[in-house]
Amino acid sequence: MDAATFDLRHMLRGSSQNIGVWIALIALIAFGAWRYDNFASSYNISSFLNYNSMFIVISVGMCFVIMTGGIDLSVGSVAAFTSVCAAYLSPYGLELALPGGMLAGALIGLLNGFFVVAMRIPPFIATLATMLGAKGGALVLSGAQTIAVDWTSNFTKLGMDKAWGVLPWTIVITLVVIVVAWAILEKTPLGRTILAIGGGEEASLLMGLSVARTKFFVYVFSGSCAGLAGVFLASGFGAGQPLEGLGWELSAIASVVVGGTLLTGGLGSVTATVAGALLLGLVFNILNFENGRGTISLSAYWQLVVRGAFLFLVIVLQTRLTKNLEDT
Repeated sequence: MDAATFDLRHMLRGSSQNIGVWIALIALIAFGAWRYDNFASSYNISSFLNYNSMFIVISVGMCFVIMTGGIDLSVGSVAAFTSVCAAYLSPYGLELALPGGMLAGALIGLLNGFFVVAMRIPPFIATLATMLGAKGGALVLSGAQTIAVDWTSNFTKLGMDKAWGVLPWTIVITLVVIVVAWAILEKTPLGRTILAIGGGEEASLLMGLSVARTKFFVYVFSGSCAGLAGVFLASGFGAGQPLEGLGWELSAIASVVVGGTLLTGGLGSVTATVAGALLLGLVFNILNFENGRGTISLSAYWQLVVRGAFLFLVIVLQTRLTKNLEDT
């Protein structure tokens, strides 16, 4: 089989999985609307999107990293750390707390990029180190306590108010992030370089592509998205949460992989990643409705078990699909 045939099948496999995640999402929404009385209510829809906006923006950032063949395990801890930073900045208003939180996340992303690109440390090890560092930094900065935000400023409007009385501000900002990320990936040379690096870093270097600069960008972008999620967390819950973020990196990875992005890089979709994040969140939303009906009784801790099992299943399926593709 020649390279052109392989590339075509590679793309078709990704397209079919992208369509599959949307079909699964629509089917699950239809099931929820049929089974539960208040599932399609404006309150549930708004609450669901407001809460999951944190995971969507983290997943979009993770998508860029994984498309280069890397990984970012630090995003959950970065979100916890930046939520504390945003809480401390909240007396100065949203105008400072929002960019301040994102800047803190971007700096950790820059550190990840330095470790991976300049020091050539494997992404798994580099981001594991920053994950531990960010978690420790959040606990030290907060004294292992939640940090209440300033309710007299406009900071909490981000997580609790609606734009034009229709959509929560978190959803509006998340939509902006999605559109910007989609435009970068689909419409710019940077997006093509990201995919090229995942397809083959050595080949990208031989083609004269800006590999180092692009890899720096994806880690900074991922850190910024995690920082934004931390700001959402502090504003929506009214406090910086140093103990939050556990397992968020798994949710992001699962969302990216469910959306058809290869863990080895070179293939991915921002919109399908968003669908993957919504699908994963919808599973937990339906489990909560089932708890309310008394059909099952699962504590919040079981969500970690479900999330881990879901991630494992998706990775196994993707590995088998990829192997079957290479054998044909």
